[in-house]
Amino acid sequence: MQKNQENVLLFIWAVALTATLGSLYFSEVKGYVPCTLCWYQRIFMYPIVLIGLVALIQKNATIAWTTAAFSFIGGSISLYHYGIQKLSFLQENAPVCGGVSCTGQYVNYLGFITIPFMALIAFAFIFVASLVMLKQTKE
Repeated sequence: MQKNQENVLLFIWAVALTATLGSLYFSEVKGYVPCTLCWYQRIFMYPIVLIGLVALIQKNATIAWTTAAFSFIGGSISLYHYGIQKLSFLQENAPVCGGVSCTGQYVNYLGFITIPFMALIAFAFIFVASLVMLKQTKE
């Protein structure tokens, strides 16, 4: 395995770990109850921490397909979730997400940075890094 691939694996793991710890901070420390869509995003982010760590230890770049798939699906959920938070025409038709509204915004930094937005950025970083690793393994 090349040093570049190892660095990309480390990056994927670090981003996933940061996103996971951030989500746990918001729910367990700040007391923000996650909505259903937040749980779905967690379902796709949390395994990337374990997958990335094992791949890093084993120096296994073949996990790029897995992290790409998880991040694409999780990012799609994040994008939809962000859309129903910020776009009025989507809010009107937003599904009921259980006990906590999916349109609610616990944080709104700078008027546009919400929790689903932060998750979307993390998923995008992981997806792009996975594509970079896939390209490197083909070369």
